[in-house]
Amino acid sequence: MLLRNISMATVIATVVGLLAVAPGTGGAQAQVPNWPQRPVRIIAPYAAGGNSDVITRLTAQRLTEAFGQTFVVENRLGGNGAIAADAVARSPADGYTLLWGVTPPITINPALTKVSYDPIKDFAPISVVGVNGFVLVVNKSFPPKTVAEFISHVRAQPSKLAYAEGSAGSLTHLIMALFLKRAGLDMTNVSYRGNAPALTDVVAGHLPTMFSNISDAIPQAAAGAVRLLAVSSRNRSPQIPDVPTVAESGFPGFDVLTWNGLMAPAGTPKEIVDKLAAEIGRAVKDAQFVAKLDQMGADPLGNTPDEFSAMIAAETALWAETVKSLGLKF
Repeated sequence: MLLRNISMATVIATVVGLLAVAPGTGGAQAQVPNWPQRPVRIIAPYAAGGNSDVITRLTAQRLTEAFGQTFVVENRLGGNGAIAADAVARSPADGYTLLWGVTPPITINPALTKVSYDPIKDFAPISVVGVNGFVLVVNKSFPPKTVAEFISHVRAQPSKLAYAEGSAGSLTHLIMALFLKRAGLDMTNVSYRGNAPALTDVVAGHLPTMFSNISDAIPQAAAGAVRLLAVSSRNRSPQIPDVPTVAESGFPGFDVLTWNGLMAPAGTPKEIVDKLAAEIGRAVKDAQFVAKLDQMGADPLGNTPDEFSAMIAAETALWAETVKSLGLKF
């Protein structure tokens, strides 16, 4: 009889409240936001069509299929990635604006110049999709065929030779600067607006050498336009297993990679971060997805947010020390 005096709305509210707190009845699920309910932007720091951009779009398509909402890639160029990073750092932490995180704006730029964001405090790392090494390439007419011959040839012409690099402060710049310092060599850097135009001039013979993205270099090597002398990573690249590493060519410990992954503004709900990280973890175990990464010269990773955070902290310290030792500043 008592129930006759209680509204149906009150009954429903009471039942929902009990379910929310009762153990084993899905109370934890009630805390997970119903995300995403609209399109999600991924702000990418580099131009459309490049290596990093292709991996971004591959990942965006995967996330679109997994979550049933469109993940839109928006290219925001400038400042060697700093413009994109700053835009995301200032965005609402609601999971609808993400950063395609890459090594330079997160772990290198802060060592080279003053940036308007804190790479540690302003972002929530999600997961690294893949890592890429670089390869030392020389024009087909450049005499050296090994790293040892390269060193001898350059040493015989101090300050007379130049190398190409994708942009000042980029990894293609810093890897070569680091290698030259380790080898005791002196060359002049020539900056371009990206890896592709730099490699184009090496192919044309306007400049003799550079450290290039592996995916860009492979077809040029196959065509006989350049030779590949050594890769920058600790281990040989699966895409070019016959090419030795810089480390095994006389420079033990030499190990430089770039990574591509997702980050969010600091304060983004952990549930959203974990959802995205879990999906990337599944993607890097998918044979078709991995095959497409391989075409880009990338090796799959799919680490956890905590592992990604630790990677960023370690690399930030590494590049700060490297830039200081090289005496670089912009």
